[in-house]
Amino acid sequence: MDSALDWHSAKAMLEWQIEIGVDEAISDRPVDRFAHEQALREAARERAERQKPGAASPGAAPRAPRVEVDPVAVARAAATAATDLDALRAAMGAFEHCELKRGARNLVFCDGQPGARVMIVGEAPGRDEDRIGRPFVGKAGQLLDKMLAAIDLSREESVYITNVLPWRPPQNRDPRPEEIAMMKPFLERHIALADPALLVIVGNISAQTLLGKRGITRLRGTWTEALGRPALPILHPAYLLRQNEAKRDTWADLLSLKARLKTL
Repeated sequence: MDSALDWHSAKAMLEWQIEIGVDEAISDRPVDRFAHEQALREAARERAERQKPGAASPGAAPRAPRVEVDPVAVARAAATAATDLDALRAAMGAFEHCELKRGARNLVFCDGQPGARVMIVGEAPGRDEDRIGRPFVGKAGQLLDKMLAAIDLSREESVYITNVLPWRPPQNRDPRPEEIAMMKPFLERHIALADPALLVIVGNISAQTLLGKRGITRLRGTWTEALGRPALPILHPAYLLRQNEAKRDTWADLLSLKARLKTL
């Protein structure tokens, strides 16, 4: 007798299996359900990684690692490459890593006579300096001119002037340490190219930059050395406009400068 089920019996058995909930036929190969679950978990993890912000899309080339720029190193390289004052001015104008540049009207580079024996280093431009593009042209600058004239000096003939920063800080705030650090290589190169016999360091920020010290009321009037040159810290003319009694000390400092020039 043939053991094969007839068509009607087979159909009846299949309908019965469907009624009791059978939804998958038995495979002729064993199925590793543990491996299947692991594969599902790994696929879900990969989808989550691809959905993270900044994740590369499938097939995209891997991103190059981000390179951090050292603005001080960039400034040092640009300053060193400058062989004269015009090249240095151009290098400072092309420097894009100082945010002060974006809010300033003008690059304030210098005033006076390049090659003068006296080089004055101020702090940063103010509103008038930013507008005109020259250092010390506001009320403090007018007082500076009178101070220089009192000891027979002038920016037109015998003094060269620059600042630690060439761009005005917003609302005349103090320069930040990182701003000073990135512009210091330009200042050092500026002094080397101008090659003065001595430096007059005006104000706290200038003293901090060139001497590594603050406290101008304590430092003023005492000769020291900066970048291998004689240097005299003095009070900023803007301070003298507010503190009239301090002018006596500044007059003594100016006389000291005049006497030192006679020995050079």
